[in-house]
Amino acid sequence: MTLLNVENLTVQFDTDEGRITAVDNVSFSLESGQVMGLVGESGSGKSVTAKALMQLNPRNAVYNGQSKISLTLLDDAPIDVLSLKTAKELKVVRGGAVSMIFQEPMASFAPAITIGKQMVEQLVLHKNLTKAQAKKLSVDMLDRVGISEADKRFDQYAFELSGGMRQRAMIAMALSTRPKLLIADEPTTALDVTIQAQVIDLMKDIVAEFGMGIIFITHDLGVIAQTADKIAVMYLGELVEQGSVRDVIRTPAHPYTQGLLNSLPKLEDLDKPLTPIPGDIPSPLERPSGCVFHTRCPQVSMGRCNVDIPTSVRVKDGHKASCFLIGDNGGPKL
Repeated sequence: MTLLNVENLTVQFDTDEGRITAVDNVSFSLESGQVMGLVGESGSGKSVTAKALMQLNPRNAVYNGQSKISLTLLDDAPIDVLSLKTAKELKVVRGGAVSMIFQEPMASFAPAITIGKQMVEQLVLHKNLTKAQAKKLSVDMLDRVGISEADKRFDQYAFELSGGMRQRAMIAMALSTRPKLLIADEPTTALDVTIQAQVIDLMKDIVAEFGMGIIFITHDLGVIAQTADKIAVMYLGELVEQGSVRDVIRTPAHPYTQGLLNSLPKLEDLDKPLTPIPGDIPSPLERPSGCVFHTRCPQVSMGRCNVDIPTSVRVKDGHKASCFLIGDNGGPKL
């Protein structure tokens, strides 16, 4: 069942310098039980896209009239997320059917309130449980995500936990409402390699046990290769390539995706120098004309790439990219 369908999502922000585009005409879908990796450098628009799914972007955010986000729960009619206005309506996508794991749990937990009290509060709000029922469920969930002495940790504050334990507590809090969609915004960035591996294994177990859809946001393609079923690659607010993990990792079609992969170390050839993508991602205030990647692309064709906007074309079934280098039959142009 298609859980989430995003069509033509465009998010702009009104600033003192004018209206800037953070996300431009992004479309993708997610099935129940599927994990999608949303990857790209910082400033690519990943977090803005994710926050749009819960209407968490700032009040100066502007969505164009063609933007559509549909969330389907069981056999109910799809929910038009962008049409939700009141706090009561937004409860569905803010901690109810949709939960989010933020990048830095220390900034997400209230420092002067215990972990347990915060978990109980959201369960009472979203699940109409008594405080006793909510406490039991919270302790069970803390234990399920691998936190030892869960009943003791329940009464502790976020600053009393290690980084890895705080991240697990954040995951437990997000899962306690049994959401249909979990958004994980760079949940492993601040963790050491050992804890990263534990969190990745936990995410896999979550999908198997709860059958929920997960959007995993990261700049690390190595992490995505271990966790996701499909990948969507973003650059400067645009979705430049998407497909299955196998297809995108093994046969990347867009020069940006190729650049991300070439910048990763290869275990089979550790002496090979890394090849970083030249330059920096432009500011949304200085958005390039034509293909937004042409200012950094090693295969740029001036006169076309800097003028025309490429459309998304088929590379193979389930794999597409937005680049003039891709031929009409899906293969690279020679």
